Amino acid sequence: MEIEINHKPLTLPDGATVADALAAFGARPPFAVALNGQFVARAQHPARMLNPGDRLDIVHPVAGG
Repeated sequence: MEIEINHKPLTLPDGATVADALAAFGARPPFAVALNGQFVARAQHPARMLNPGDRLDIVHPVAGG
């Protein structure tokens, strides 16, 4: 199935989860994740199933002042 992570296409097997997508993308903590615009708690990553066309946004914290 095709999904999008941070505006980049990614092909995953059917039945993939948010955790699978993050691993395939190479995401490194710390980060927050939104699935189709809705925050997904870290504890839900392994159980949250993806569907074709889903959009994941990975946001890394930025420090500054």
